[in-house]
Amino acid sequence: MWQTIKNAFIAPDIRKKILITLFLLLLYRVGCFVPVPGLNFETFSANQSSTANDLFSMMSTITGGSLQYGTVFALGILPFINASIIMQLLTLVFPRLERLSKEGEEGREKINQYTRIFSVVLGIVQGIGVVISWRSSITGVFVGKDSTVDQVFTMIFIVLILTGGSCLVMWLSERITEYGIGNGSSLIIFVGIISTLGDTILSAMTNVIPSQIRNNDTTGIWFLLGFLVLIVLLFGLIVFIDSSERRIPVVYAKRVRGNKMYGGQNTFIPIKVNSGGVMPIIFASSLIMFPQMIMQFADPNMESGFVRWWYQWMGVGSYLYGPIMFLLIIFFAFFYAQIQFNPDDVARMIQQNGGSVPGFRPGRNTSEHLRKINNRITLFGAIYLGFIALIPIYILGYIDGFKALGLSNSFTATGLLIVVSVALELDKQLQSQLMIKANKGFLK
Repeated sequence: MWQTIKNAFIAPDIRKKILITLFLLLLYRVGCFVPVPGLNFETFSANQSSTANDLFSMMSTITGGSLQYGTVFALGILPFINASIIMQLLTLVFPRLERLSKEGEEGREKINQYTRIFSVVLGIVQGIGVVISWRSSITGVFVGKDSTVDQVFTMIFIVLILTGGSCLVMWLSERITEYGIGNGSSLIIFVGIISTLGDTILSAMTNVIPSQIRNNDTTGIWFLLGFLVLIVLLFGLIVFIDSSERRIPVVYAKRVRGNKMYGGQNTFIPIKVNSGGVMPIIFASSLIMFPQMIMQFADPNMESGFVRWWYQWMGVGSYLYGPIMFLLIIFFAFFYAQIQFNPDDVARMIQQNGGSVPGFRPGRNTSEHLRKINNRITLFGAIYLGFIALIPIYILGYIDGFKALGLSNSFTATGLLIVVSVALELDKQLQSQLMIKANKGFLK
């Protein structure tokens, strides 16, 4: 990977894309430190410490700590991710959206425009919820600090700022995708998780562990080492599964056209074990957080019986959170597999080019064979993703040593999967760009 990065910086056009990506990510991180006007940050910090929960810890991790510190990028990329989930689900329900998705670049651009509009709506809704949860820390900035009307106007002002910040993050992610290297949304989440992990480990090494050592307690050191070993093991597992694929052999018959002979070669169809990559976990995490986030904003004191029931049984960190997360990951893994690999289209293409899968007739039999293999591989990949997602819930979340260091909430195996998957995808894109550049003269 380091050699790939070195070669990428040598090529001027690829170096330009990398520098654009780094510059846009730097702009994002700068926005993560710009405070929202109208907040009393002494009261805000105290309230954040007293009302910290698994939901806000997870959201703060994804946004790189912006939500925790009350900055203009507190919503981050979450509204856009939620809008993308909902739009992709609606594409399966409404025939008009399905037709748009099949109309090429123009249709996809229309769906992207609908997604942007919907993400603004979700940003306003989530911004209102965030402001409601911050209302005890909001001071007036227009008329006077003791004016109720002034506080209401300040809350509206903060909602607009948070929504605008979310739109700016969405714009930065699209510019990264268009002019830089990699997927912008994934890279923004990647940077947020890495920054949160760095802050947590630094805090554990400079604050928690030294105070334990002064009390003749060295367990913090061992738990930190165990956490690093766990990261290395998960890193190896993720890299191994991400590079695994099932190769289905395809044989093309010889055909004579004029004086030339075509075909007569053997090839294969690669089907990745984890074809959806990190997106099933991102979508599942965002979807499971959304209802609880609305309830947290609408009823922060949990006065409603339904809200208390949801928190106890269905919310983040509840009894059923792990199984629900596991089932949602399996659903989105199959959902993404159906989008990326269509057995009917692949079988039709093989038949039209005079090919066949050994042991199966071209057409319907080949399609059923490919579908069966794809479903089995997708199921294995979905179980693997679920296993990765459940590790922080049942290991990091229930062991006091990890919780004392703050490692259970600030960084998860899900975050590690996102980090590793994005890094591997970035490496593949760099290699692809280098290969295209190396073969450009030959292709001409």
